[in-house]
Amino acid sequence: MRIVLQRVKNASVTVAGEKVSNIGPGLLLLVGVADGDGEAEAAWLANKVAGLRVVSDEEGKMNRSVVESGGEVLAVSQFTLLGDARKGRRPSFVGAAPPNIAEPLFDLFCERLRAAGVRAVETGRFGAMMDVALVNDGPVTIVLER
Repeated sequence: MRIVLQRVKNASVTVAGEKVSNIGPGLLLLVGVADGDGEAEAAWLANKVAGLRVVSDEEGKMNRSVVESGGEVLAVSQFTLLGDARKGRRPSFVGAAPPNIAEPLFDLFCERLRAAGVRAVETGRFGAMMDVALVNDGPVTIVLER
């Protein structure tokens, strides 16, 4: 699994003109599920995200997790994170898990975030063309992989 984590002041997902999710301060997660990923990767990354100290404290230092700060998470499935553009001009997506495997693992990842204490976990719509809007806070952007 590969995640692009962005600390945000707010973020939302719109599908076909309908806003399907919206969060205030917290984390936007773009989540790619790789072929061969399983429950262990989803659980490890959920715990990593929940405990990662990327939220500022009173002194402006990244010293708090999203759980400690009471922040929200918006998780968006994005198979294109597994794109391989090392050869040619068109990325290959053969490293991405097929939807019948990726969707349950993405759902499990979100469940594990909730179980780890994240106050609110919103999602986009799996497999849909989504418009993702965000106000990046910092900016803080980190890539996580397992």
